[in-house]
Amino acid sequence: MPGSKSMTNRALLCASLADRVSRVRRPLASRDSALMTTALTTLGARFESTNADFLVTGAPPPVAVGNAAVDVGLAGTVARFVPSVAALATGTVRFDGDEHMRRRPVGQLLGALQTLGVEIDDGGRGALPFAVHGKGMVRGGSVSVDATQSSQLVSGLLLAAPYFATGADVLVTGDLPSAPHVAMTVAMMRRAGADVDASPGRWRVLPGRYQPRDVEIEPDATSASYFLAAAAITAGSVTVTDWPHHSVQPCDQLLGVLTAMGVRFEYADGGLTAVGPGTLSGIDVDMHDIAEVTPTIAVLAAVASGPTRIRGVAHIRLHETDRLAALATELNRLGGDVRESGDGLEIRPRRLCAGLWHTYADHRLAMSGAVLGLAVPGIRVADIGCTSKTMPDFPARWRALVQRG
Repeated sequence: MPGSKSMTNRALLCASLADRVSRVRRPLASRDSALMTTALTTLGARFESTNADFLVTGAPPPVAVGNAAVDVGLAGTVARFVPSVAALATGTVRFDGDEHMRRRPVGQLLGALQTLGVEIDDGGRGALPFAVHGKGMVRGGSVSVDATQSSQLVSGLLLAAPYFATGADVLVTGDLPSAPHVAMTVAMMRRAGADVDASPGRWRVLPGRYQPRDVEIEPDATSASYFLAAAAITAGSVTVTDWPHHSVQPCDQLLGVLTAMGVRFEYADGGLTAVGPGTLSGIDVDMHDIAEVTPTIAVLAAVASGPTRIRGVAHIRLHETDRLAALATELNRLGGDVRESGDGLEIRPRRLCAGLWHTYADHRLAMSGAVLGLAVPGIRVADIGCTSKTMPDFPARWRALVQRG
């Protein structure tokens, strides 16, 4: 599998702030990671591709950028991680992205940065486009942030916080979704040399500096979920090589949900093999911490033997598209029986028919549609090219998997 998107962009950012040269091994090569390297290059870092690795020459702040622009595309990590770094530069950095990204939440992050002394011009929208007027330093201090809409709002504050004059004391209000991704942020910051004290709903970051490191990126567990699901939905088997036994990703939670649906897992020779059951079981599951794999589980549930209830994922309405509405619409369009709830989906299996699976420019919708097509003849996935966001070669990988099967 390609490298983890979440790990790659965190590692690239930490390396870009470190002194001297870091090596990031097996990073993800995709639109999201390309947008991150371009943004960090604008802020002074240098990136050299060597075989499958990146050599990153950091540019510790302050860096003079003059009048610069950052295109975030559809990358939430770029939109939410880079503004804090831009605040440490001297000059104005203007942020904008794809049209849908202008509707994704960043206002809580911008407000928190303003509380810490950063000058930001967003026209009062709390959304893209906005400009960060860097003064070469951020005062830092205590700040609270409502992260109900995205855990990236917290990570975006934490990642640059070692370079704030007084560090940061970040208190989260509201229900934090995808909490394992904040834990990943903290783990990677510590590996890079940051001093972070974490307690439930609160993180204290002391002033300091990142050190150059050699970082190995794990295979992307969320992207792997589609290939594991291929085994699940066909009663077949798929092996993902180099699966991490100890991970900063929420791998155990993902495997736990698939196990509850009847999938069996075996570890051998550095790989994880998923063996699908004859019939998938319906489940009642809170996926608050692993909401990214909701599309994967939803398409499996649509062909399971009993009903499924997915809870705790209201925040994915604010991802690349409203994923709950999109999944309900597309499954029902094919003859399914799916009802949206306030924070999830209720899915009752029905015989599905052939048809076009719309993707809404969302890579997760596209890949989940490919999974469904293994069980429902005649599924055609629109705009499969949108998978370039996290896996540019997904069509070729999927074709090779099916041909081997």
